Amino acid sequence: MGRKSNKNSPQGKKKGGKITDSAQLTRKILNFLDNHFGEEFNAKQIIKKLEIRDSLTKGTVDTVLHKLAAAGNISKSPRNYFSSVKDPEFIEGEVDYVNPRFAYVVPDAKHNLEEDIQVKAADMKNALDGDRVRIMVYPSKGRSGRLEGKVLEVVERDRDEFVGRVEISPRFAFVVPDFKKMHQDIFVHKGDLGGAEHNQKVVVKMTEWRDGDKNPTGKITRVLGKAGEHEVEIHSIMAEFGLPFGYPKEVEEEANEIPEAIPEQEISKRRDMRDIPTFTIDPSDAKDFDDAISYRRLENGNLEIGVHIADVTHFVKPKTMLEKEAYHRATSVYLVDRTIPMLPERLSNGLCSLRPNEDKLTFSCVFEMDENADVLNHWIGRTVTHSDRRFAYEEAQECIDKQEGDFYSELTLLNNLAKKIRKRRFDKGAVNFETVEVKFKLDEKGTPLGLMIKERKDIHKLIEEFMLLANRTVAEFIFNKNKGADTFVYRIHDHPDSERLETFSNFAKKFGHEIEIGEGVRISKALNKLMDEIAGKPEQNVLEQLAIRSMAKAKYTTEPKGHFGLAFKHYTHFTSPIRRYPDMMVHRLLQHYLEGGKSPEADPWEEKCLHSSEREKRAADSERASIKYKQVEFMALAEDKDYEGIVTGVTEWGVFVEITETKCEGMVRVTDMKDDYYEFDEKNMRLIGTRNKKMITLGEKVIVRVVNTDIDRRTIDLEFADNESKDKRK
Repeated sequence: MGRKSNKNSPQGKKKGGKITDSAQLTRKILNFLDNHFGEEFNAKQIIKKLEIRDSLTKGTVDTVLHKLAAAGNISKSPRNYFSSVKDPEFIEGEVDYVNPRFAYVVPDAKHNLEEDIQVKAADMKNALDGDRVRIMVYPSKGRSGRLEGKVLEVVERDRDEFVGRVEISPRFAFVVPDFKKMHQDIFVHKGDLGGAEHNQKVVVKMTEWRDGDKNPTGKITRVLGKAGEHEVEIHSIMAEFGLPFGYPKEVEEEANEIPEAIPEQEISKRRDMRDIPTFTIDPSDAKDFDDAISYRRLENGNLEIGVHIADVTHFVKPKTMLEKEAYHRATSVYLVDRTIPMLPERLSNGLCSLRPNEDKLTFSCVFEMDENADVLNHWIGRTVTHSDRRFAYEEAQECIDKQEGDFYSELTLLNNLAKKIRKRRFDKGAVNFETVEVKFKLDEKGTPLGLMIKERKDIHKLIEEFMLLANRTVAEFIFNKNKGADTFVYRIHDHPDSERLETFSNFAKKFGHEIEIGEGVRISKALNKLMDEIAGKPEQNVLEQLAIRSMAKAKYTTEPKGHFGLAFKHYTHFTSPIRRYPDMMVHRLLQHYLEGGKSPEADPWEEKCLHSSEREKRAADSERASIKYKQVEFMALAEDKDYEGIVTGVTEWGVFVEITETKCEGMVRVTDMKDDYYEFDEKNMRLIGTRNKKMITLGEKVIVRVVNTDIDRRTIDLEFADNESKDKRK
């Protein structure tokens, strides 16, 4: 899944700098000048740059240069300096700073370039990872066989604040950033330390980076505390990803001014469903209850199932501070030890939350169904509801399992319906990704005492199916109203790219699994077959994660496309407005259309969709970072013993191993493998010992031991536990 590259070396050059003929010399000079567009060189400089050392070729260079100039292929100045006459291409894109030596610039879609542009660190013009830049692309390809360029200007900085550890010397200080793609330390004047002490974690803001300076200059804006402490490290992650530490005072005040009582006038406008048995089912530690389900038997013998969603947009009005803050955050973020909510607690856990034994304002999708789970009719609109019971997942599952307790018959019937809906969904081509989720048990100081693998039971799937049904129904209702011409917010998921699928298929083969991806093959069926095969096996987690990564990314958009993973023609997010801004957008547009409104202009809504998708990615990245931090800390505190693991990645510098027991991934570095010198076989993704021919391959089961953990870098260093186990790898 990496970038395409051509590792063939330049042709026509022998040892000693001798170029075999005039045509090859001509090509080399043209390529050199084209790749140094805007610069001038004389014959002597070109000889030096091309590392020409034999006297015969040196004597030919001046003649070749003048011939090229006479033919108009290059330009010659009165001083006998030569330069390229080709027109370079200027593009804009986003920086992906892969290592200290070079970066890639990912071109904007409008440029229709199929490959990223490689830029040397010396040509980055102080651009950093994630920055938007304008670059010049050289007319010919460089030695790597790919397009190269140089940054002309930084159009927009992605970030100017970084989290890191401060190192203070007698005359100056540096902040060493935690962010792996920030390859420069940040210089800090002694007067700008903000009270920070040596080795503390801090937030530093870049204030200046002059051309020619190796390092930017910054000012410490926040002292987080002693590196390694739980609260400090979590705050570091929050600062690293730009997550908010609290709400502006005016937002809290606005929330507190909203009256708690529901006016009778508001109730009179809504469908009153307070007398119908209703309950919520959520995690045991949840406080914001987005959704509730109601159930009753109709006089005609059919079933009425209501999916009721908190009516957040009744409380959060456009152009208010609450609205502005909700849009800015766009999503709640769930770190390993805390929730950073989208809405203030007054709303998320109070006014909007569908707490038991309280009347609540809701937006509902009500289904009339038969015993076969066929939807005979549906109604969508604003309601007032009353939850009779708040279930934790475990409680509700126990009611089904033991066939006793509150609403056990209703829960059992809903579970049977959900199973039928689910089967139908997979029959139509939905992909069954049952990802492994790890949850840590923490003490009061945040220290990990143990970890659990979250188990998805029938009750989780029950809630999932009815939420999916409501989301799909709302999307199809709006699409069908005017054949997709009305502006709406959809959640779409494109078909997977064939090249990425092939890469994943080859990866799965290393673990002994075949995936049919040829023409005419139903991809979802092939993927589901694989998911069934790997269930409960050591490679399950790594293959599930890689399968998901090989898929297109789901996103929000106003384009009425389908959802490949769910096998829905149209899909949206309607069911979680307390924690997702796109659901608020859906509620607003839905009510607008229910009241007979005309379609608004799409562009402003598309811009909000793009912002929401970006914020969703930020949330996912920060959540992963917090889990990785706890995994590293857990392994640092774990028992000193040998662990079984599975090889999940092989690179020229090391072997990635996922420890089966803890699902934590670490690396065995090649430099630490002392039993032999290992070479990297990139084609087959394996290491081979030059002397003993031992092989380390993807999917291999190994025994490892933890030798070092680094909280700052969130890495776990491993070693193979014994040579005897490696002797079997032949």
